[in-house]
Amino acid sequence: MESNSFLTIVSNILKYTLFEINQTPVTLLSLIMFLIVIIIFSILSRVLRKYLVHKLLKYFKFEEGASYTFSRIVHYIVMIIGGLVAFQFIGISFSGLAVLFGFLSVGIGFGLQNVTSNFVAGLILLFERPIQVGDRVTVGDTLGDVVEINIRSTTIRSEKNVAIIVPNSEFISSTVVNWSYGDPKVLMEINVGVSYESDLDLVINTLKEIAGEHPHVLKHPAPEVHLTNFGDSSWDMQLRVWIRHPKLMRQVRSDINCNIVRKFRENQIEIPYPQRDLHLRTPLPVPLSTNEVVS
Repeated sequence: MESNSFLTIVSNILKYTLFEINQTPVTLLSLIMFLIVIIIFSILSRVLRKYLVHKLLKYFKFEEGASYTFSRIVHYIVMIIGGLVAFQFIGISFSGLAVLFGFLSVGIGFGLQNVTSNFVAGLILLFERPIQVGDRVTVGDTLGDVVEINIRSTTIRSEKNVAIIVPNSEFISSTVVNWSYGDPKVLMEINVGVSYESDLDLVINTLKEIAGEHPHVLKHPAPEVHLTNFGDSSWDMQLRVWIRHPKLMRQVRSDINCNIVRKFRENQIEIPYPQRDLHLRTPLPVPLSTNEVVS
C-alpha cells in the first residue's frame, strides 16, 4: 500500500506540468527524456568520431586536417538529429522549431551578430579548409599551431605552449599567414657578415657546406649563397635554404648559426666587429704675445 502511494507521488511529480509550449504541456518527465536523448546522441557522436578518426580514416590514410574536418561534420550532424528528436519529447514539433528559429533570428538582429558571424565563419573553415588542424599560422601577432577548430572559435597553441582562442571571424575578415597551406616547404634566409680580408670563395663554399650537412635542409632546391651588400665593416652574405616544414625554422636557424661560428673559426674566417675610422686633426698654431711691463 505504501509502495503504491510512493509510486503515485513520483508519477504525479514526473507528470507535473512545468510550462506549456504551443499549448503542449512540458512535464518533468519530458525534460528528463530530453536530457537523456541529448546525452545518448552525444555518446553516439563521440563513438562515431573515435571510430572514424582512429580506425576508418587512418586506414584510408586521410591527412590530419581532413580527418578532423570530417569528424567535426559528423559530430554536428549527429547532434542536430539528436536535438530534433529530443525536442519532440517536450512537445516542440518541426513547425514549432521554425517559430523558435524565427525568434532567434530576431535576437540575432539585435545583439548576436558577432556570434552569428563566428558561426558562419566556422562553417566556412570546416568546409573550405583554408586552415586545418596541425597548420602553423600567424594571426595578427600570434604565431602557433592550430589544435582545434570549433563552430565559434579556433584554438592556437603558441610556441610557449599557451592556448590562444581566436574567433573564427578573424580568419575570414583579417589577413592570416598559413605557413603550412599547400606546399609546406619554406625558404629561410640567414645573414652573416665576413671581413673584407676573407677569401670570398672559401666563405661561399663553407656556407654551402654547412647547409648541405644539415638533415632538415632540402637538397632540391639547392642552398644558395649571395653577396648582398658591401657593408661598412664587412661583406654581407646571405645563405638561402629550403626546409621541409615551417615548424623546423627556429631549430634549423639555431643549428646553422652555431655551425657557422664553428666552421668560420676552423677556416679562420673572421666575423668583424663594427669598424669606425677616427681622424685626428692637428690643431692650428696659436701665436703667443708677450706684453712688456714698464716699471
